[in-house]
Amino acid sequence: MSERIVKEILLASSDLKARIAGDTKLVSKLHDASQKIKAALACGGTLYSSGNGGSACDSMHLTEELVARYKRERPGMRALHFMDPGTVTCWSNDYEYEGAFERQVKTFCTPKDVYLGISTSGRSKNILRAFAAARALGTYTIGFTGKDGGAFPEACDLSIVVPAKETERIQEAHITFIHIICELLET
Repeated sequence: MSERIVKEILLASSDLKARIAGDTKLVSKLHDASQKIKAALACGGTLYSSGNGGSACDSMHLTEELVARYKRERPGMRALHFMDPGTVTCWSNDYEYEGAFERQVKTFCTPKDVYLGISTSGRSKNILRAFAAARALGTYTIGFTGKDGGAFPEACDLSIVVPAKETERIQEAHITFIHIICELLET
């Protein structure tokens, strides 16, 4: 029983990644995202990111790979996540959670930066508000999502939608997307 479950999970994950690899439009979007980030960093810009729950962890993972290193020895890349617990909980307690990332976007983002929001559903109100604030500032916006894309395709400049309904499969694809972007930024 347990071995069957393990195999089913592994096969579902690998099947999704094989479908993504065969989707030329999605592959092209990942390339475009890495190029936008690379261009922003080359001009002294910063990659900012945020998410909720597991997506918050993915946001932190992305920035630590860029600031520290992914695979190669190189100077650090300007990247910062909006997941600082003190900042998020201060704003959320004093005002409301839906505005916690928006406030940070308004504080830090400029037209030479990129903001990447992560939400498996594409419906996270705090990410959508952050996209709106970033776009108003002229900051390029990238969204990682899944399912039907939610509101992300209209809310950000580049929406990358995982073609899956299961949250865990979407999250597995997002971490793979992060590793792909890191690889492309380091080459």
